[in-house]
Amino acid sequence: MESFLNFTWYNIIVFLIVFSIVVFVHEWGHFWVARRNKVRVEVFSIGFGPEVFGWTDSLNTRWKLSAIPLGGYVKMFGERSDNDSPDQPPEEETPPEEKAVSFQYKTVGQRSAIVAAGPIVNLLFAVVLMGGIAMFVGVPNFMVGVGAVLENSAAQKAGLKEGDIILSIAEKEIKNPQDVKDIVTRNPGVSMLAVIERNGSILKKSVRPDLYIADERNVGRLGIHMQAVNVSYERRGPIGAIWYGTQYTVNMITRIFDYLGDLVLGRRDANELGGPLGIAQITGQAAKQGLLEVIVLTAALSINLGLLNLFPIPILDGGHLLFFASEAVLGRPLGPQAQEYGLRVGLIMVLILMVFATWQDINRIGIVDYFENLLS
Repeated sequence: MESFLNFTWYNIIVFLIVFSIVVFVHEWGHFWVARRNKVRVEVFSIGFGPEVFGWTDSLNTRWKLSAIPLGGYVKMFGERSDNDSPDQPPEEETPPEEKAVSFQYKTVGQRSAIVAAGPIVNLLFAVVLMGGIAMFVGVPNFMVGVGAVLENSAAQKAGLKEGDIILSIAEKEIKNPQDVKDIVTRNPGVSMLAVIERNGSILKKSVRPDLYIADERNVGRLGIHMQAVNVSYERRGPIGAIWYGTQYTVNMITRIFDYLGDLVLGRRDANELGGPLGIAQITGQAAKQGLLEVIVLTAALSINLGLLNLFPIPILDGGHLLFFASEAVLGRPLGPQAQEYGLRVGLIMVLILMVFATWQDINRIGIVDYFENLLS
């Protein structure tokens, strides 16, 4: 019973709290810019489905929590959908007071700003969170050390030993274990120069990652266990903290695009894609380590949500921005039928991606076996 309660708290409740915060930030971006452009916001919902709790503010916006807490939305007056576009009244029949607060009658620039605000605020939120950590906790300064060297591995052949500190590989500075993994994985059988520190001395070693077959792909493997050494924390001032938060956000965006590029080129496996179940598992692991890890994870999820929504896929914010760009070029909106088809294709793409990611989660986590063990 205790295991079930721990699982519920760490993997479900904390996940829903973190995810709802990220979604709230995203929708608040749409809401805030819509209000600044005098668009009437009718509903601000966290979750979908029937309302569980809510209230109406002085500007007649209904704020609510809904029964299915896996997302959210902002409904603006005059905002078109794929179902109601043909039924919009002609412009001459729309009262001036309604035009003034309608999303539909705002300029392309205003509508684009409202739609782009959600993802942009997600990215800014990550900057603020990581900047806050840098200011009040400090930026971790550590080096990547060799914890153990496997027998007959590429690392052993290169002369690496337990206790070595890896400074660079292939002239790329090593700042964290992921840097080592990225370089080694992409270069199976390639000789590279590694600069290490051993007992205060700087040594240079030629390393050649072993060729390893993983999911029918050739990847490199060095054969070491890595660990953080010489860890210390340095607090930053306001400007330095914001700069650190910005660097973290930009670096994560770069990593995401690197992964997508490698995925297209066949260098990385789609098994690394995570769906809701995988995110819940990672959230549970972070929650067990403490609040600081949860905050870092929240920043990472906010970046992922913001970036995903900027992809030019109809139904996502990026797809709407694509429609607006077309309208700016053509001088008129795309026809209702073209928008409808686009939204349907986008919906299918998103659903396929969600199902695929969830299936990957189930296979990776072994969730059926996990619940059987949990309840046994």
